[in-house]
Amino acid sequence: MAYTPTRDLIGYAGNTPDPKWPGGARIAVNFVLNYEEASEYSMADDGVSESILSEISFPNYPAGVRDLAIESVYEYGSRAGFWRILRTFTERNLPMTVYACALALERNPPAAKAIAAAGYDICCHGYRWVEYFKMSQEEERAHIKRAIESLKQTIGERPLGWYCRYGPSVNTRALVVEEGGFLYDSDCYNDDLPYWVRVDDKPHLIVPYCLDTNDARFTIPAGFATSDDFFTYCKDTFDLLYAEGKTSPKMMSIGMHCRLLGRAGRTAGLARFMDYITGHDAVWICKRIDIAKHWIAHHPPPA
Repeated sequence: MAYTPTRDLIGYAGNTPDPKWPGGARIAVNFVLNYEEASEYSMADDGVSESILSEISFPNYPAGVRDLAIESVYEYGSRAGFWRILRTFTERNLPMTVYACALALERNPPAAKAIAAAGYDICCHGYRWVEYFKMSQEEERAHIKRAIESLKQTIGERPLGWYCRYGPSVNTRALVVEEGGFLYDSDCYNDDLPYWVRVDDKPHLIVPYCLDTNDARFTIPAGFATSDDFFTYCKDTFDLLYAEGKTSPKMMSIGMHCRLLGRAGRTAGLARFMDYITGHDAVWICKRIDIAKHWIAHHPPPA
């Protein structure tokens, strides 16, 4: 495989294209639910406990010791948090994308069934929520294949997007393109609009993701502390992008985790934000696959 990742520090150079969002929308908003619970590192699967992105910011269990506390935090996401977020979206009849770790849905058939019934689109989040940059190329290729086959069984169709646990390996994008069935990946955070790259001389679409309008900030020092923090930051982001959208429309992603934003005191901020943006005209609230397909149709890859 000859692909070598290169950096692009220029991008659109300030001359962003008109995305031509449906209905003349000034902004495209995509909510993303990361479904990872039961696919994270664990003593049962790996001989080591998970240590990040949870309520516990001070893990102190030594290697090789089972951390029952962090296991229970992750279990909250699949047992309660997922269903609270699902109800919040169902009540408002709004779409979302699920970044789905395939093993996580294998281990929670009711959640997989609910996601499929709701019609949410699936962006593959790997077979497991583990670090792909630590894998060999062969192992990573096998994980991608296994994830696709698993999601076909649990959801009923293959995923069309890809996003792995922070961060991708130098081989990830080439392996995604090599597989041949993905329309896009979101393994980057470097723009407010989709863009094209070439991988082994093939065009490949990138739909950038975000780490700021993301509930992961509840788990870091000087991050979000209350639902108002989450709401205010997301609102400010939306307001500025909406204002820019009068002449230069953009997209906005909101990252969610079942075990984090699924807690009642945080879901309240999510609900306020959802109600706020639905009170505006010219807003396209959509699935991630909708953005990808729209971009392919209206902004095909350059020759």
